[in-house]
Amino acid sequence: MPRLTRKQKQEHTRSCLMKSAARVFARRGLSGASIDEVAEDAGYTKGAFYANFKSKEELFLAMLDESFSERIAETDRAFATDESPPEQARRSAGEFARAVGSDPEKMRLGFEFASHATRNEAFREELLTRFATLRRRMETIYRRRAEQYGLEPTIPLERIVRMTIAMADGWKMWQLLEPEAVDEQMLEEMMEIFTTGYGVMSGALEVQAAQR
Repeated sequence: MPRLTRKQKQEHTRSCLMKSAARVFARRGLSGASIDEVAEDAGYTKGAFYANFKSKEELFLAMLDESFSERIAETDRAFATDESPPEQARRSAGEFARAVGSDPEKMRLGFEFASHATRNEAFREELLTRFATLRRRMETIYRRRAEQYGLEPTIPLERIVRMTIAMADGWKMWQLLEPEAVDEQMLEEMMEIFTTGYGVMSGALEVQAAQR
């Protein structure tokens, strides 16, 4: 097996610390967890932690960046198909739900992000900055799809993106609390209904039907 380069070793260490942090933070909360706990769970020393991150907050934000990148990639894949917008919305919702379901700790961690932000103004600003980046990237994907249909959105796309995120996050909360009732299919149906309704408002579905 080839030896890892210094950069590869550092990337591996960061990855291990982030995975351990997800477990520790989800279990103990950001305020309750210590850097020692995260390092120990990952099998490293506190020095290894500080060689990669300045603080728990910086590690937290790095984890958030990774989560948002995954979310954008899922949306981009779903909206790159030839399916209708409601079908694409359903596919994107399904991929999102399965990704969330495969890692319950990550789901709980998302609520820890928000909870800590309400108590820490500096962290809240960083969190909002990252959400703004996520929204802009999702808006680009939505705008590209709208242009393919030659549509002028009747509601600003920035608001559509906010609505989509709000629905997904609301589903996550109730899925965590009542998983037997709030399932993957519910999120798929919710996003399909939302997209269909928006399509009717904007004329997208009429245009699509006329082209068939």
